Amino acid sequence: MIDIEATGPLNTIQDLGRPGYRNIGVTACGAMDTLALSIGNILVGNTPQAAGIEVQTFPFRVRFSARTAFAITGADCRATLDGIGVPPWWVAQAEAGQLLELSPPLKDARAYLSLAGGADVTPVMGSRSTSLRGGFGGLNGRVLATGDAVATGAATSTFLPKGGFGVVPPAVALKDVFPAGEGGALTIRALPAGEHDLFGADAERFWSQPWKISARSDRTGYRLSGDPIHPLETVEMRSHGVVPGVVQVPPAGEPIVQMSDANTAGGYPKIAGVIEADLWRLGQARIGSMLRFVPATHAQARAIERALGAYIDDVRRTARLVSQALSTVA
Repeated sequence: MIDIEATGPLNTIQDLGRPGYRNIGVTACGAMDTLALSIGNILVGNTPQAAGIEVQTFPFRVRFSARTAFAITGADCRATLDGIGVPPWWVAQAEAGQLLELSPPLKDARAYLSLAGGADVTPVMGSRSTSLRGGFGGLNGRVLATGDAVATGAATSTFLPKGGFGVVPPAVALKDVFPAGEGGALTIRALPAGEHDLFGADAERFWSQPWKISARSDRTGYRLSGDPIHPLETVEMRSHGVVPGVVQVPPAGEPIVQMSDANTAGGYPKIAGVIEADLWRLGQARIGSMLRFVPATHAQARAIERALGAYIDDVRRTARLVSQALSTVA
C-alpha cells in the first residue's frame, strides 16, 4: 500500500483501458501513454492489465507502507526516493516508510508509477481505469487526493539488483522509427480518413502546416490551433463511431484529435486518423507544443507496430533474465 502525501488535479489510476463498451456509450479511458505503462508493468513483474498511476500534475509524493518494487516510466520527472535520485525508465525497491517524490518534468507531459501487484482497486466493466466523466473506476471514479491510500495487489516474485535497473527509453531505442520533429514540432503519422477529400485544397494545408495544442485540450481530445481548414461545402453528417486517434474538424475549422477518453460517437467530418503506434507520443505532448501530421500508409503503420512490439519483447526478455540471474544467487 502507498499513501498519497501530495498530488494535484488530474492524477488518476489507469490501466490499458476498458474496450468493448463503446456501443453503449462507455469510453475506453486508459493511460494516455500506454507504452510507458506497459513497460512499467513489465519491470515490476505485473500482468499487462495491471493498473498504475498516471501523473500529469506535480509535485507528486507517495509514502510506501511496506517493501514494494516500483517503476517510473514516461516523462523524466526527476524522481527521488528519500532524496536520492531515481533515473527515468527505472525499477527499484522501496522500503516501508520511504518517500517517493516526482517533480515537474522538463519535457513531456506524463509520468507513470507502476507498483508490484498493481493498484488494487475494484474493476468496473473489466478495467480499473478511472473515468472522470462517468465518475466510476479507479479510486471512486475521481482524481487522487492528498491523504488517499492506494492498496496494491499480490506481487509476483521479482528479483532486483541493489539500486534497481533501467531500460533504454523508447524515444532513444527507436529513434530511427520515431524521428525527432523538425523545428521543434512533433511529427505524428496519420492515415487519410473518410471525409479527407471533402476538404479540397484545405486537406493539403492540414498536412503542411504546424498545429499548436491549445489550452482547451484534455484526456478527451486535443484541440489544435492553426490556420482553419474547411470542407468545400457544408456537410450534414449523422453521428458515427469514433476512437482515439481520429482527427475531426468542427465548423470553426480547427481540428480535434480524439484521445484516451475519446467520445464514443460524433458527427464532425474526419480528415485523418493517427496511427496507433504514434498515440503514445501524442499522449506525451504538452499543452502549447507544436505538431505536424505526416501521411502514412497501412504498410508503414504495420512496420512501426512491429518495431514497437520488438522493443517491448526485448524489455520483457531483459527483465526476465535479470530476475532469473539474481534468483540463482539469492
